[in-house]
Amino acid sequence: MTPDSADRLPPADGPPGLVFWLTGLSGAGKSTIAQATRRHLHARGHLSTVLDGDELRRGLTRDLGFSMADRAESVRRAAEVARLMADAGLIVIVALISPFRADRDRARALFAPGRFVEVHVDTSLAVAEARDPKGLYRRARQGDLRDFTGIDSPYEAPLAPEIVIRTELTSADEAALLLGAWLP
Repeated sequence: MTPDSADRLPPADGPPGLVFWLTGLSGAGKSTIAQATRRHLHARGHLSTVLDGDELRRGLTRDLGFSMADRAESVRRAAEVARLMADAGLIVIVALISPFRADRDRARALFAPGRFVEVHVDTSLAVAEARDPKGLYRRARQGDLRDFTGIDSPYEAPLAPEIVIRTELTSADEAALLLGAWLP
């Protein structure tokens, strides 16, 4: 999906902060795309940062598990931090499975219109499972990891994301260019 001029963000009167919210299955490529986007934006002179789900689980959300309530709280915390950073003028790239639409909708509600860009990093379960960079799908299939998204916990794909990236067809660098095209 390529944004046309009507989809691009209008110039801001204040800091140009916004959030790219990358959602998708584990192994879809969210973190890889987030880092490529950060590098691309940095090269263009934009201040940006990445909030990665794996990194957040080592600190901000380490007290949370994988229940629906814990997942909702994880998304809430990430969204609040992203809002603070965006309010300070940063472009925040959130790479978080965030499997439930209602949680992503609550995150979006924290931002002014046009300042939250939902990006569906769309990869089939078969491809994500074949990639399995952390061995999580294998552990879930063996019963060692409960409530794993895509196996015994659902993933609710976005109904109308601003951007869809099919990682089976799009490289991380191409995806970074798509995200960068949303900036004025």
